[in-house]
Amino acid sequence: MSDCKEEPRAPRSTWISQVKTPADAGAIGATVTANIDGQDVKVPMGTTILEAAVKLGIRIPTLCNHADLCVAGVCRVCVVDVEGQRTLQVACAYPIAQPIKVRTHTAKVRNARRHVIDLILSDHYGECYCCARNNNCELQSLAKEYGVDFYRFGHPDKAKYEVDRSSYAVLRDMNKCVLCRRCVRTCIDLQEVGVLEVAHRSHKSKVETFMDKPLGEVICINCGQCINRCPTGALRANDPTYEVWAAIDDPTKHVVIQTAPSPRSAIGECFGLPPGTPMTYQMNTALRYCGFDKVFDTNFTADLTILEEGTELLLRLKKALVDGDKSVKLPQFTSCSPGWVKYIEHFHPDMLDHLSTAKSPQQMFGTLIKTYYAKLNNIDPANIVSVAVMPCSAKKFECNRPEMTSSGYKDVDFGLTCRETAQMISEAGIHLPDIPKSDFDDPFGTATGSGVIFGATGGVMESALRTVIELVTGKKVEQFYDHADIVPIRGFDGVRYAEIQIPDVGPVPDLLKRYFNDWNWLKGATVKVGVCHGTANAKRVLENIRAGGKFAECHFIEFMACPGGCLGGGGQPIPTSPEIRKARANAIYSEDSAYKVRKSHDNPAIWDIYNKFLTDGPCGHISHKLLHTHYTARGKYIIVV
Repeated sequence: MSDCKEEPRAPRSTWISQVKTPADAGAIGATVTANIDGQDVKVPMGTTILEAAVKLGIRIPTLCNHADLCVAGVCRVCVVDVEGQRTLQVACAYPIAQPIKVRTHTAKVRNARRHVIDLILSDHYGECYCCARNNNCELQSLAKEYGVDFYRFGHPDKAKYEVDRSSYAVLRDMNKCVLCRRCVRTCIDLQEVGVLEVAHRSHKSKVETFMDKPLGEVICINCGQCINRCPTGALRANDPTYEVWAAIDDPTKHVVIQTAPSPRSAIGECFGLPPGTPMTYQMNTALRYCGFDKVFDTNFTADLTILEEGTELLLRLKKALVDGDKSVKLPQFTSCSPGWVKYIEHFHPDMLDHLSTAKSPQQMFGTLIKTYYAKLNNIDPANIVSVAVMPCSAKKFECNRPEMTSSGYKDVDFGLTCRETAQMISEAGIHLPDIPKSDFDDPFGTATGSGVIFGATGGVMESALRTVIELVTGKKVEQFYDHADIVPIRGFDGVRYAEIQIPDVGPVPDLLKRYFNDWNWLKGATVKVGVCHGTANAKRVLENIRAGGKFAECHFIEFMACPGGCLGGGGQPIPTSPEIRKARANAIYSEDSAYKVRKSHDNPAIWDIYNKFLTDGPCGHISHKLLHTHYTARGKYIIVV
């Protein structure tokens, strides 16, 4: 057997056209002038033709390119004519290293693009009218733009592949795949999960899972980021709206819905509004028009999560710092992102004990609806249908986990994405921007700004710190941070780190006196926290902890599976980009600042439920039974009893 080793493959980002560069190309800050369609633009050396064209406001169509992903250059739709080059060049992958002249819409270019589109359509099976991406399909738009009015090279008369419906979260229809490889680059490069890859070559090429197994049988974390970047209908969420409509139309069912903060900042995009247009209270009215009996605010259980998760953190710190219990796992990790939970189960099961045992806000709400709410309103829980509007496709998987039945029933019956909710509203004949506003229903109507910012990366951490700082110091958080805005936690850097000083301590609140006599053991302490979004960044943080790096010294770390946090979730409106996610974040923080109550522990409805139902307080026996889970190295979590 040969002892030769395979040479390491070059990074994907280097798979671009190679051109001869001038001797000073490596000079720091070097620029070069490109002339595109008669306009000059000066750009940094190495800028692609596509990027330079964007600076000039010149549109070059593309199918495989995406703002979140590395260069691929595989679809060939973005070909342009570069003076002096024998053949047309791919604009997305051609680095400008010397002055060039480019023409983007010559007859030769237009004909080439039309041929590429025709060839893609010749292998694209399916009827546009019954496709989930109808009127929001990039291939459909390109066909219209380039005047495709017949199938020049023929069209498949039957499906080659069976639709993969094995996953609760993601459906795959490879008959509609255009081999742009966006899903592959998303899964491998953006998320570093690696479920998808292109198998075979030439006309036999196909995007596959390991051994071409169904998606529900591989290590997919259900994050849905592949859906958000797929240009066609080859990938979509597993849509339960038919079952939800059936429940609404059944007079024996009491159908309630909870709405997470992120969809409210994005659902307007489905109705033609700019990204970041808040539609919170219009959405409430629309959902009632659709027939839901009650509309609740998931922010309520986001506030509840802060009390439960924050108490758990303080208990872990006390056991480690005061009791000297070396078995306590620090840092504590957040557990409200089901994609992140599934990621750590698959790839880092040895670190599961670091996860908070608190369920996600969605699952906490589902449990309360079928216990506390059912009893309060004398409704048989068997007749309650609990629906959740989420920005996340992984929430569909989470609500279907067999462990999520601590109410004695399936805690959350159906998870809807933002896109599916918009479709239901449209089906009801409603144009969302035109309808009046209305508030959430009681007894869960009251929420806080802290619950709202759960939708953005860093939001869970900021909410937790607002509460922990006040509970421990006895002082208003505004004395430490203007307007209670903990700015060091915010932003879109993939990994963030902050240190919070606790110069003095106050009395222990009544709610926590069963656990703590005083806070003196925290006086003068420095609380170290981290924030991370995207599982590729999560991998780096976990590796840093294993290596004894600075994140190993943290006490608490927020992890979110999706870029940007929930507002960039796999169920949000398509398209997505860094600019769109920033606009959604601005809407979330703007709504937070408008709330009169902005801290979870100041929510009177939270105190009410502890007084009336969760009577032994945060992390007590009742809340542990209903609102918490324990994780095991086998990758399953079990309900605490």
